[in-house]
Amino acid sequence: MKMLRYILFPIVPVYYLVTWLRNKLYDLGIKKSKSYNFPVICVGNLSVGGTGKTPMIEYLISLLKNDHKLATLSRGYKRKTKGFQLANQTSSVETVGDEPFQFYNKFGKDILVAVDSDRQNGIKNLEKENSDVVLLDDAYQHRKVKAGLNILLTTYANPFYRDFVLPTGNLREPKKGVNRANIIVVTKCPENLLDDDKIQIVKRINPNEKQHVFFSSIKYSEEVISINKTVKLKELSSFTLVTGIANSKPLVDFLNEKNLKYQHLNFKDHHEFSKQEIESLKSKELIITTEKDFMRLKQYESLKEKLFYLPIEVVIDNHQKFDNIIKEFVSN
Repeated sequence: MKMLRYILFPIVPVYYLVTWLRNKLYDLGIKKSKSYNFPVICVGNLSVGGTGKTPMIEYLISLLKNDHKLATLSRGYKRKTKGFQLANQTSSVETVGDEPFQFYNKFGKDILVAVDSDRQNGIKNLEKENSDVVLLDDAYQHRKVKAGLNILLTTYANPFYRDFVLPTGNLREPKKGVNRANIIVVTKCPENLLDDDKIQIVKRINPNEKQHVFFSSIKYSEEVISINKTVKLKELSSFTLVTGIANSKPLVDFLNEKNLKYQHLNFKDHHEFSKQEIESLKSKELIITTEKDFMRLKQYESLKEKLFYLPIEVVIDNHQKFDNIIKEFVSN
């Protein structure tokens, strides 16, 4: 795969020019963006792959759900439905996608969860539901909507400033796209990241005077959860780890630090499990997976008693400042 990316390097200037020109047309107002008279927050990234958008959306939900009629709006990647869908008790991964289904399972009593590849149409429908704050999931490049607040995520291990545009690198657009962000969060940092390291990263990001830079890390639970019970990690003798996410390394590192014994079945992001793969999983004694993959796998009756997920949450350095910026934005 790496060799193919190097071979495709001559295409990089073409991709760069096309994405740069598209953004320039929006910046100049030739292509139109729609603004809204209520708070719209976009969480996204410059790169393909996992930067931690889902736990960040969940952090924002927890922060705002008690004081607002909050809605999330996602594309609904790999769902089997079309157009606008509002999650309800009959929804599934097939109808709304895995991440929105996860939001609904966790917060469905407190918020609205919607999907629509046309974000303008999605927001219009959420206005009819009287939502007063909308969180846009993975919509940084969806410039037909002009969010009032843009939160850009970039990982500690693979920051945008060390990357190239597709197809040789992972960037969806040129690095200058960072200029649209109001908040930049360096995600998946080591818990003990030194202040000197943070200073050097901020220098490389080179934020303007209106941009805020924060650092976040992933906190894994000490327990795994199934449909009907909870078990402490330290009580597990051995298990099969099943992951279908963009980057499983942080999870694997965490489990290895715990000296846990397991077999790892690693699939691509948003993996759709085949009948053969489900049959193979039926033979496993205990399965630990991510919360997103749990949403896909829990529908199989044969796996319910052996299937658990490991919860995660995002921890933001200087979270009080971060929270205040968000709350101030939605209050104005």
